[in-house]
Amino acid sequence: MHRHGYKGRKFGRETDQRLALTRGLMCSLIKYQTITTTLARAKEIRRSTEKLITMAKKGGLHNRRLIIARLNDLEAATILIDMIAPQIKRDSGYLRIEHAGYRRGDNSEMGTISFVDDLSFDEAPIKEEKAEKAEKTVKAEKPAKAAKTAKKEDK
Repeated sequence: MHRHGYKGRKFGRETDQRLALTRGLMCSLIKYQTITTTLARAKEIRRSTEKLITMAKKGGLHNRRLIIARLNDLEAATILIDMIAPQIKRDSGYLRIEHAGYRRGDNSEMGTISFVDDLSFDEAPIKEEKAEKAEKTVKAEKPAKAAKTAKKEDK
């Protein structure tokens, strides 16, 4: 049997596990700007992450929704669209893979994948937004709980 026309690596996993693995790696790369993983995984996520970066650079609501759907992580999608994409000045080749030796346990080739451009962004605005949302939900829950306790006391 031939392997012509088959794209991507299987990593010895079923489809849903492979998709979850690549999504997790892409989200980590976007959040931390550099990750170290096996060379095969790094080469595989480079393909899909560069396509997402291109979509983020184009902008628009449709591309934003596609990125959120592909990453399945709203925080990573927001970082990519609002902070990373505006700083990238090149048309392609956004990521670099460097060989990082061999893993001690099984001697797998390791690689470090990172952005080519030096990106500077602060995660503080995202953390502040999360804190504000948490405060709003806590404030909204308190009157509801007070009303429930008042009803119990009336009985």
